[in-house]
Amino acid sequence: MSNASQTLTTNLSSWPVRRAAWTTFLPFLILFGLAALLPLTGNEYWGLIATRAAIYWMLVSGLSLIVGFAGQLAIGYVALLTLGAYTTSVLAAGNVLPPLPTLVALGIASAAGAVFGVIVGLPALRLRTFYFAMTTLGFATIVTQVALAWQGVTGGGIGITGPEMPAPFNTAWGFFYLCLGIAALCTWGASNIAHSRVGRSLIAIRDAEVAAEASGISKARLLVVVFMFAGALAAMAGGLFASLQTYITPDAFTFELSLLFFIAVLIGGRGSILGPLIGTVVLTILPEIAAPLAAWSTFLYAFLLLVIVLAMPGGIAALLDFESRKPLAFDRAVRPNPHVLGELFHGQRDGRSIVLRDVVLSFGGVRAIDGVNLEIRPGQIHGLIGPNGSGKTTTLNVISGYYAPEKGDVTLGSPLDPAAAVTRAGRGIARTFQTPRIVGEASVLDNVMIGGSIDGRATFLEALLSLPRHREDERRIEADALLALRAVGLEALAHVRADRLQHSELRFIEIARALVLRPSFLLLDEPAAGLSGVEIDHLGRLIVEIGRQGTGVLLVEHHADLIFSICDDVTVLNLGRVLAAGTPAEIRLHKEVVSAYLGG
Repeated sequence: MSNASQTLTTNLSSWPVRRAAWTTFLPFLILFGLAALLPLTGNEYWGLIATRAAIYWMLVSGLSLIVGFAGQLAIGYVALLTLGAYTTSVLAAGNVLPPLPTLVALGIASAAGAVFGVIVGLPALRLRTFYFAMTTLGFATIVTQVALAWQGVTGGGIGITGPEMPAPFNTAWGFFYLCLGIAALCTWGASNIAHSRVGRSLIAIRDAEVAAEASGISKARLLVVVFMFAGALAAMAGGLFASLQTYITPDAFTFELSLLFFIAVLIGGRGSILGPLIGTVVLTILPEIAAPLAAWSTFLYAFLLLVIVLAMPGGIAALLDFESRKPLAFDRAVRPNPHVLGELFHGQRDGRSIVLRDVVLSFGGVRAIDGVNLEIRPGQIHGLIGPNGSGKTTTLNVISGYYAPEKGDVTLGSPLDPAAAVTRAGRGIARTFQTPRIVGEASVLDNVMIGGSIDGRATFLEALLSLPRHREDERRIEADALLALRAVGLEALAHVRADRLQHSELRFIEIARALVLRPSFLLLDEPAAGLSGVEIDHLGRLIVEIGRQGTGVLLVEHHADLIFSICDDVTVLNLGRVLAAGTPAEIRLHKEVVSAYLGG
């Protein structure tokens, strides 16, 4: 093929990707393009409102990653706006140090915001939902009280003069363009994060935390860096807010303002950047259009929150998601292509086995596992069966690192860290769950790409700036995810929201997510539950081919026919103990197994 032909082929193949990128960014270009034309009206009052909206959006763009993507209820984020406003004003005024240039003071305030963003966010590692929300509100109260009490620096209740911007940003329209430009950069950065493995990891933590751990996603490490980023943006917004106000007092940072930021994210919709941007603009302009309602702002926000919950729980993002309204075919069938696995799996396996020796685990006074011995060998399919409550899933959870055994050990050459599920993906162990742990609001492709999170080499900063290594990560992980979807027969549904699929399809999505890791060992927890007979046959052939790639499979399943038709070895548990172990033929004839489990 000639160079010209190759170039044409490459351009044609990349056209859908380019068109998708333009479709994604076009609404942002339109919004910021219209805003840039505002000075042509000559109306400085509306310029002031637009500047305030741009400043609010700087904060909300970071907050949307915390609330909308990570699912953390950070209601009191006005605290970091307050911190940034006072830090910038104090440093510019020289109340502590010699006066600093305003832009330098703004940079220092952003750094302080990053530090305090982590401090505010640390409770999220232990607290959830409303408990974390209360801690953020408590921090907002503390910051306000410090501003009131530290009169020699902050002016106390009297307040302090806001920093004056240098030329050419010291005019109304010059300052507007500065804020609009920074807001555009914040939008670009937040969008880059949202469409990166960081964004996918955040929504995995939000909606499927257990599956996120199984994919090697560290919640603590991820939330710390996101809180740092959001804190820096909030403090920077605070410094610009102080300049816009020209004079600030603690009364300027009210609970209603904090509620505005939070509700802007909820109106916009979870997992979206465009929606919260529109929500921020609407909530900033609304009091100006309906001035008499300004005194009822708290009631208005509460009413909007109620409307969101009842009428459009998906927010503006759901209203704009026209793709998800397209009907799907009713006669869909899952037809895996196991031969594709050879393209996905590559590299040498080290040949070591997972070995459980005398493992004991109790819950209260009940021994869920009582002296279990088990070996899962590379390339072998090991069935684990037994009555309900016999300890099968508990055994998987011990291997997966969700439980730490009281006695005994679990090794893969070297000991596996107990109660450290996030480390298992790095050791080549992947798993599925009894109930599919899927992010319903994400596409099928994004769900599967979550499984490749640990393969990414780019840092948060590289993802934020969309640097080459980040883009290479995305191309590689997406290619692997598409291969995995081909292997399980779901490539045609790659761009469909996962919550629109059937139960059987969700089962195979989980397997595809696990396969992206190219695991040395795959733990399957009742993967055939809810499948039809034909789908179980397809599943069996897929599992056999996975074993042929050198992957050791531990299969927990109640469908005895599947176990006996594809497994190399079978272990039977009863009341937490190993009742029998051997080949399928030996287990079929074991009298105690027949009596306790198989019947007859």
